[in-house]
Amino acid sequence: MARDWALFVHLLGALLFVGGSIAVAALRLLAIGGSRPSTSALLLRSARPLVPLVGVGLALTLGAGAWLAHELDVAYGADWLRWTYALVAWLLVVGALAGRLDRRTRELAERLAADGDQPSAELARRLRNPVALTLDGSMLVATVAIVALMVWRP
Repeated sequence: MARDWALFVHLLGALLFVGGSIAVAALRLLAIGGSRPSTSALLLRSARPLVPLVGVGLALTLGAGAWLAHELDVAYGADWLRWTYALVAWLLVVGALAGRLDRRTRELAERLAADGDQPSAELARRLRNPVALTLDGSMLVATVAIVALMVWRP
């Protein structure tokens, strides 16, 4: 019975974590195509409430995953778990950096929207910032890798 609950909470957390991560990335990418700063600001602002959802999902996934590992007598030092923890650490560090960049971009979009809502080369440059896009992409790759490690446990 405990194993079933651990699995349920683990899968629920994974769904929140992955679903929220994909939604945040999609909103970020849609903001690039916004023709006006108000559109980009709205899309970037819409991603903000999803970030805690991703965090709660990640916490549930990790907590219930540890519970499930205990129930299944899986060694906590297994290679696939160490890789998972390393990827989670990557997500936390890169997420903090990317979040700061996205916050500054959103704030610029909001200022431009309030000041006439005219297209801006500076906003377009920030939305297409290769560093921010690479960080966001690496988080999606890490998320997919974590799911793969959960499913196939090498």
